[in-house]
Amino acid sequence: MAIVRAALTQTVNTFMDMPDSVADLGRLKVRLEDIRAANVAHNIALIQKAAKAGAKVIGLGELCTAPYFALGKDPMWLGMAENATTGPTITALCRAAAKHQIVIIAPLYELDGTTGKRFNTAVVIETDGLILGKYRKTHIPRGANEQGAFAETFYYGRSEGPQNAKSAKILGKNPYFPVFKTSVGKVGAAICYDRHFEGVVAALAAGGAQIVFSPAVTFGAKSRRLWEQEFLVDACRHRLFIGGSNRQGSEKPWNQPYFGASYFAGPDGEKLENISSRAELVIADLDLDALKRPDPSGWDLGRDVRPDIY
Repeated sequence: MAIVRAALTQTVNTFMDMPDSVADLGRLKVRLEDIRAANVAHNIALIQKAAKAGAKVIGLGELCTAPYFALGKDPMWLGMAENATTGPTITALCRAAAKHQIVIIAPLYELDGTTGKRFNTAVVIETDGLILGKYRKTHIPRGANEQGAFAETFYYGRSEGPQNAKSAKILGKNPYFPVFKTSVGKVGAAICYDRHFEGVVAALAAGGAQIVFSPAVTFGAKSRRLWEQEFLVDACRHRLFIGGSNRQGSEKPWNQPYFGASYFAGPDGEKLENISSRAELVIADLDLDALKRPDPSGWDLGRDVRPDIY
C-alpha cells in the first residue's frame, strides 16, 4: 500500500522585534535579513518535527520568510525578495531536506536574477537537497474585505509561463502549471488565490498530479466558508489529494487574524484525519493507491466529460 505521510505548516511570522504601530515599520528596513533568518529557522524546526513524526513531504506556508506585508503598500518589503535558486532561504532549506530526508515545497518571495522581476513562488526540493523546479503564483489579488485589504500586485507579478528547464522530473504539457516527479509521488502547487480558479487544479490533474499543495494567507468571512469547500470539491472532482495551508494567529503591527484551519482533502471529498499533536503542524496519511481504484460512487468523470459542448 502506497501510504505517504504528508505535513503542512500553519504558523505566523516569528521575528520577535516587530513594532506595535504600522507607522514604526520603517525601522525594520535594516533588519530584513534578521526577519528572514528568524522565520527560516522556525520553519526548519517545524520540518524537523514533521520528519520526526514520519512525514516524507511538507508544504510550508505562503511567503513563509516574512510577515504578510501585502496588507498595505510599503516599498521596504520589496527588499525581502531573493533568488529562488541560490538565495539564503533555499540554501538553508536544501540542507534541511537532505538532512531530514523529506521533500519540501517552499513558498517564498522571489527576485528573478535575470529580469529583476518579483514573484510569489513555490520551490520544490527533493530529499537529496536538489531543487526540482518552481511554480510561480498565476493569479494575483488586490482588494479588500470586511477585515482588511490586500495589495499583492504592488509587490509581485503573475507567472509569465515557462521557468523550468526541460527535465524528466517535470511532467505535464502546461508550462504555467508544472507537476514534479518526486520520491513521494507527483506533486503540484497552487498558491492561495489560485485555488479559486477552476482551471488550476484541472491543469495540475491533467499533468498527472497526485498531491497538490496550496499554501495561503487568507482571512475574511467568505474565505473562511469556502476554505471548507473548495479543496474538498476539487480533490473529489479530479481524484487527487490537496493540502491547504493557511496562517494561524496574527502578526504585529497589523494584528490581522488568520484562521488557520489547514487540512488535507482526499479524492472522495473527505477531510483527512490530522494526526499531529502540534498546533503549527497538520499531518495526514495519504493513500496514493486510492487514486488507482474505481471511484466508490460509480462515477467516471474523466470518461464522461463532454469537451465537445463546453
